[in-house]
Order: sequence, then structure tokens, then C-alpha cells
Amino acid sequence: MLLRLELLAARAVAAASRLAGAGGGTTLPGKLLWKADPSAVDRLAARLPAGSALLSATNGKTTTAAMAASILRPAFRLAHNAAGANLLSGIASTLLAADGAELGLFEVDEGALPEAARRLRPRAVLLANLFRDQLDRYGELELVAERWRAAAAALPEATLCVNADDPLLGDLARGRAGPLRTFGLDDRRHARPSLQHAADSTYCSGCGRPYLYAAAYVGHLGEYRCPAGDRERLPLDVAARAIELHGLAGSSFTLELPEGSVRVRLRLPGLYNVYNATAAATLASVLGASPAEIGRGLERFASAFGRFERIVVGDRSVLVLLVKNPAGANEAVRTLLEGAPPRTALVALNDELADGRDVSWIWDVDYEPLLAVLEGVVVSGSRAAELALRFAYGGLPRERLEVEPDLERALDRGLALVPAGGELVVLPTYTAMLALRRILTRRGHVAPYWERAA
Repeated sequence: MLLRLELLAARAVAAASRLAGAGGGTTLPGKLLWKADPSAVDRLAARLPAGSALLSATNGKTTTAAMAASILRPAFRLAHNAAGANLLSGIASTLLAADGAELGLFEVDEGALPEAARRLRPRAVLLANLFRDQLDRYGELELVAERWRAAAAALPEATLCVNADDPLLGDLARGRAGPLRTFGLDDRRHARPSLQHAADSTYCSGCGRPYLYAAAYVGHLGEYRCPAGDRERLPLDVAARAIELHGLAGSSFTLELPEGSVRVRLRLPGLYNVYNATAAATLASVLGASPAEIGRGLERFASAFGRFERIVVGDRSVLVLLVKNPAGANEAVRTLLEGAPPRTALVALNDELADGRDVSWIWDVDYEPLLAVLEGVVVSGSRAAELALRFAYGGLPRERLEVEPDLERALDRGLALVPAGGELVVLPTYTAMLALRRILTRRGHVAPYWERAA
């Protein structure tokens, strides 16, 4: 009876929030329920007949979760936090709105994962990567990995899906007694010639020596081994092989799973989206999807909210690529340069809590190859001045750079620099991305994200 009253109150708040236009009620009703009765989340999750699955990562969790949802949706009615509200309040809100759902599919903030795992008792947990990000919130990577290790150890019956190309996650999975499924890339043609200077997790946790890489794909992700023989990449249960990158048009690869293989044509570009797709496929296979179902689900997937999302604005288009740390930004730059390089870009840097207060990470991003081809750059956001300084040191001529802290005016200026039929590339941090979409929604160019996620 108490839970019923709590649900009625929280759903009333959600409805009022939608009517008021206050973000679609993605977190507010969950916050109310969470404050009133934290154990309500446990009881709501227990109602899902097919249980739940959690996934977390520094980079790509929203895209990976959306890919997994595309695969699983034909077989299950999903409770999925598609708008990216990945704290406990967002999960609670998703469960509140999940009447008739059979399976819970939740992306989870790195710091919130231990409590989410304890409360939801998932049947599967996917850990996709760990990169340096928001040190003021999460601390060093080893601290996050240790919390994740404890959370996984407390779920001995859940299937743990881990990216074996990430040394920290390999350490976490090594010796696990419960069900385990590993994934990674296996195509050395796409390896970088060497580790990037901003790579994380490059020293063996056993002996402290630098890892040797036969292939480094994205940041520190790759085929590694310790020179003393203490650690090496775990064997892959799921692998992406014969990878072909088609510029901004997408990519294709052969996905090999224990249940069989399938050739996948992905509409998203970049090697990091091959990682996202392989991670989603691994989780979906554990939840019962066949290789054919996985292939179809990945091929019909277009984009996730703010992640390589293309929005038409009159006779121009805006391509939005969320960037929030060195590894993600470097891969965005790499992907843009693999296609027809853009001529104009808007780069927006905020330092709000959800972005991380410390923006020194911009100095570890290899912007220089992109700056060399750009004819016009508009920098915006609360830390626009720092971006302007970074780009000046990166060799961007002053006449190609404009500083406009106000995002709406910066967007208009960026669009004005793009010829009819052209495209403005926007590289925003998280809160800047949300603000940009609010502007484009208000102008009628894109639906509110909660409608799109529904």
C-alpha cells in the first residue's frame, strides 16, 4: 500500500513536470521516490519478469545502451533510461514509467554503479571501458576500478561482460568465479602506430612495467601484455574482426560470438563505435539475442542523443559529437579526419558539475590535425577563453578563430560561416550539448529529447 501511494505521488510529479516543460520528468519523480523510500527502487526492479541488465563506461555508455535496446526491443518490452539519466534518480524515474516492462536495461554513472548493482541485483553487468574523466567526481581510475570490482564480486550469479582490451577491466575480470564474457577488437590494421601521450592504464598492475602493445586501438584499449609475463589481454569471447571504416558514412565488421558470426553494417562512424557495437552485442547475446537478431538490431540503429547526431537546420545541418575527456575527444577528431574533413566547427566548453570543474584535459587532446584543416572555428561556453588559448597554442591563426561565450549566438555565427548545403560540426561538453539541443528544440529543428527517447 505504501509503495502504491509513493508511485502515485511520483507519477503525478512526472506529469506536472512534463506539462511545465521542465525536462520531461526524467529525474524529478525518481528523486522524489528516492528521498521518500530508497528501497522502492529495489521493489520496482524486482517486478521486472526478465530481470535487468546494467552497463557502465567512461565513454560510450549512452550509445552502447541504445544499441543494445535496438537489438532487444523486438523480444522484450524494455525499461530503458534512453535519455541518459543514469544516476539512481534517473533509474527510479525509468522504473516508475515502465508499466508492463519485462526487462530493465540501464546505463549507469560510473560512481553510481555499486549502489545500482546492489539494489537492482541485475542478471548481467557490462563494463565497457575506464578512461580518465572528471577526477573531481570520480578520483583516479584505480579507485573506480576497485569499486567496480567489489560490486561485481557481490553479484556472483550475474554474467559479467568486460572489455578485455582495457587492462584495468582485464584485471577486474581475471580469476572471476562467476559467469564471464569478454569482448574486444581484433584487427591490427586499425591500430595506431603507438600509444597516444594521453593514454591511461599503461603500466602493469602486477610489476609496474609499461605494457607492450601489439595493437593500440583507442587510447589504452588494445592487445597488450606485460614484458615480465604478469598480465596480458584475456582471450576474447566476442570479437570484431575484418573492420572497414567508411568515413562519416559508417563502418562494417564481422562480429564473432560463441553462438555464431554475422557481418554488421553500422551507420555510425569511427573505431570507438565499433567498440560500442561489440559491447552492446556482447550484452545482448548474454540476454538471449541470436547473431542474426544482433546484426539486424545494430544495422537499424542510427544515433544516440547528442552522439554523432545530425540535425537539419534549414538548408544546413549540424553534426553534434559529445566530447568530455581526452580519449573521447581524440577519437572524435580521428573520425572527423577519416571522412571529408569539416571546414567549420563550433567547440563549446563548460565547467558545470556534470562536465567536471577541471578543464585542464583540453591540453591533452590532439586538436592540431583538426585545426590544420578548419577554415573557421567558433569557441563558446563558460570556458571559451581557455579553449581559445588552447587553439592559439595549437597553431590556429587568429583570423580563423572567433570567441563567443553565449552558445546561442555562437551557434548562429557558426551556421553563418557554413555555406548553403554545408554542415557545422559541433563539439560540446555535456551541459553545452544539452543547452544546444534546448536551443534547437525551441526553434523547432528537433523534438524534445524525452519525446525522442520514449
